[in-house]
Amino acid sequence: MSQQHSAAPAPTPTSAAAVATVGKRRDWWRDAVIYQVYPRSFADSNGDGMGDLEGVRSRLTYLRDLGVDAVWLSPFYASPQADAGYDVADYRAVDPMFGNLLDADALIRDARELGLRIIVDLVPNHSSDQHEWFKRAVAEGPGSPLRDRYHFRPGKGSGGELPPNDWESIFGGPAWTRVTEPDGSPGEWYLHLFAPEQPDFNWDHPAVGDEFRSILRFWLDMGVDGFRIDVAHGLVKAAGLPDLGTHDQLKLLGNDVMPFFDQDGVHAIYRQWRTILDEYSGDKKGPEGPSAEGRWRETGGRIFVAEAWTPTVERTANYVRPDELHQAFNFQYLSTEWDAKELRTVVDRTLEAMRPVGAPATWVLSNHDVTRHATRFANPPGLGTQIRTAGDRELGLRRARAATLLMLALPGSAYVYQGEELGLPDVVDLPDEVRQDPAYFRGAGQDGFRDGCRVPIPWTRAGSSYGFGTGGSWLPQPAEWAELSVEAQQGVQGSTLELYRSALHLRRTHPDLGAGDAVEWLKAPEGVLALRRGDFVCVANTSTESVRVPSYGRILLTSGEVAETDGETKIPADTTVWWTTD
Repeated sequence: MSQQHSAAPAPTPTSAAAVATVGKRRDWWRDAVIYQVYPRSFADSNGDGMGDLEGVRSRLTYLRDLGVDAVWLSPFYASPQADAGYDVADYRAVDPMFGNLLDADALIRDARELGLRIIVDLVPNHSSDQHEWFKRAVAEGPGSPLRDRYHFRPGKGSGGELPPNDWESIFGGPAWTRVTEPDGSPGEWYLHLFAPEQPDFNWDHPAVGDEFRSILRFWLDMGVDGFRIDVAHGLVKAAGLPDLGTHDQLKLLGNDVMPFFDQDGVHAIYRQWRTILDEYSGDKKGPEGPSAEGRWRETGGRIFVAEAWTPTVERTANYVRPDELHQAFNFQYLSTEWDAKELRTVVDRTLEAMRPVGAPATWVLSNHDVTRHATRFANPPGLGTQIRTAGDRELGLRRARAATLLMLALPGSAYVYQGEELGLPDVVDLPDEVRQDPAYFRGAGQDGFRDGCRVPIPWTRAGSSYGFGTGGSWLPQPAEWAELSVEAQQGVQGSTLELYRSALHLRRTHPDLGAGDAVEWLKAPEGVLALRRGDFVCVANTSTESVRVPSYGRILLTSGEVAETDGETKIPADTTVWWTTD
């Protein structure tokens, strides 16, 4: 008998059972599902083609009903937008394109009433070159005390015409730019690991630490529930800024400890920050206890999440020791191919690395910097995380659905990037003239094709931007996205949206899903992962052929159609099944 368990619309979490399941989740982050909102591409409230905070606020009930625990907002600070807001000019202000501080306050308050937590991006590695500190540092000339808050250095060569060292920008080219001094002469150079518009802070200067501790308190007082730390591995540079002695340095990233990344000195900074967060973690600013929606509305339990690209998951674990940060993104998992053996290896290594420090593992498949996993899995393996070809879209979606069920079955916390619940692919054919990724214009750096995962998401079948707003969208959306919209998938049996809703509901209510630090691997055919967690069993077939496995109990959910006969279940290629054995 064939069965399709991917389609039944999940109930909204209003039952007494859901309330009891959530309970007092002081360590809510250990099993949280956190949804990343890229504000400029989520919802546009004023018809200017750019998403904004009021747009996000208008869609909070959608996120509540989807079943996520928290919303992580990519940067919305005042910024010239040289790197989509990751070049911050004022850390205590909202950029007018996104609204104002009152909009941020309303968003935080409404989210709390719906039982959702808000995590904001923090960008401490660099500022905008339009930050007041940097503008004054340049204007005041050599010897300005403000230059010590950045990495200003004289150049090499007889006239200082060469960069101070051989470091290369992540976006391509040298990591140094020479300034013109107030008298018009060529002057000192400043360090920028990313775009020239993003000068790196000098974290050896005490004023930098003082400023960011103040920024943390500003947003904590606003009521946010945590911070995602951008380039958390980059704040501290090796003493003396030594040459690397090699070119094509991007190829070394993720394989070696670099003089500008993953330096041990970053950990002292995070230990200081943790003491601040712990002051707020007992603070109750909302009604205590579960809300009517079965979610915890108390604001205690603030968290830090590290974006830390490190050579190994073991080094990532250093960031989440008990007195430092709470979570770190698992980029090793994100970059793993759809292959049972490789996936099992990274799962085991992740759980083993996190266990000694008592931190939850995190699992993620997509974000704003990589090709969406529905497109990555549509292409042959070995192409990396930025891919320029659409591949086999039907295959990619089938694998993406299966990969999502596997990810949500693993112990720890999971991250969902906006639109993946709709099965959106990357837009790989954007015309060059509409691209805005700064890396695209830098030549020798990253591929520069991140715009493809940042195209505004579709809400309706019709309209100038499929419900994103009334005035088009800042990046063009494909016409076929009409049938991938929320309207097209809502309540539709078999849709990817309903698969996510069902999976997130089950993850919240099944006692053996969510937090934990171990899985029991079960015997399985080649190319198949089978794991048990108490009364829960997950089997993912990553192979290209159907397989037969024992029927472990009552099927809860499947990513595709399966068949049960004579105590066995036939699982097609690229399909995942959830059972309960109770």
